[in-house]
Amino acid sequence: MRLSVIIPAYNDEKHIRDTILDIHKYVSEHYPDHEIIVCVDGSKDKTPDIVKNLADSIPTLKFNINPVNHGKGFVVKQGMMQAGGDVRIFTDADNSTSIDHLEKMLPFLSEGYDVIIASIAVKDHQVAQGSEPLWRQIFGKAGNLFIQIMAVPGIKDTQRGFKVFSTRAADDIFPRLTINRFGFDIEVLALARKFGYKIKEVGINWKNDPHSESRPRFGAYFNVLMDTVRVRWNLLTGKYNSTISKQAVVK
Repeated sequence: MRLSVIIPAYNDEKHIRDTILDIHKYVSEHYPDHEIIVCVDGSKDKTPDIVKNLADSIPTLKFNINPVNHGKGFVVKQGMMQAGGDVRIFTDADNSTSIDHLEKMLPFLSEGYDVIIASIAVKDHQVAQGSEPLWRQIFGKAGNLFIQIMAVPGIKDTQRGFKVFSTRAADDIFPRLTINRFGFDIEVLALARKFGYKIKEVGINWKNDPHSESRPRFGAYFNVLMDTVRVRWNLLTGKYNSTISKQAVVK
């Protein structure tokens, strides 16, 4: 099995080196046939330089340095469409969900699931103290009710930055994405549902830096809800129905 790990990064100089090294150490031991793809999204700090320097010593590390910030959804899509793995995951640059969670998640592929997502809203999850401020918990729960009604009923946590895809699901879903920022997670899951891919929500240990650039700010929650309305409209109007090739280029 070839594994592709996609890491979207934006102003993550505080975390990106340790995250890449941790992931490389783990996948080298457990999945020697792998690639790590870091997609830097217009960072203004030293993130691009750190990634480039690490690539000199990690032969399986690839990277895209985008000079302009487009959004997390844009660079995850970019990495997924570049990836060649039989299994593809994306994970946050702050390592809030450690890579060894793959051992809990990958077995579900053999049970017929094509999309396995990290969650802090199902059993067997843990949240480290300080990882989820109270305002984020409140808006997250209220927002998820709206998201379930509008786009993905039954999915209790759409926004964790650790998701696993079979190659067929990734090739079918990601070229169709239209949302570039944090609402892309909802679009991904809505498309998985639309095209009949089974989704499994798995409880994880969540430990993150609440100040990380990977986390949405207060105002971004309202943008996510607006993106949810866009997804609903696109589903109703058949926007996602056209056949799109994996060779489509992210521009």
